[in-house]
Amino acid sequence: MDFQEFGLAIAKLRKIKKISQKELAENIGISRATLSSFENGRAVDIGFRKVLHITDYLGYTLDLKEKSRFPTFEELKNDR
Repeated sequence: MDFQEFGLAIAKLRKIKKISQKELAENIGISRATLSSFENGRAVDIGFRKVLHITDYLGYTLDLKEKSRFPTFEELKNDR
């Protein structure tokens, strides 16, 4: 998953929870424009702390896990 896909995933989760960009932005202390740029993959300087606040507000966490030595389906598909 790249940064743009991550932003799109955040937008999808936000919409599923019926939270507007304005509401989310106000509650975590960023501008709606910054959130919009992040969700569209254009904000590369949003900062890790803000990303953590966004995921926390939506009820998710970011977890580190060991990468498998086997390729994922997505990696195999992209190698075609």
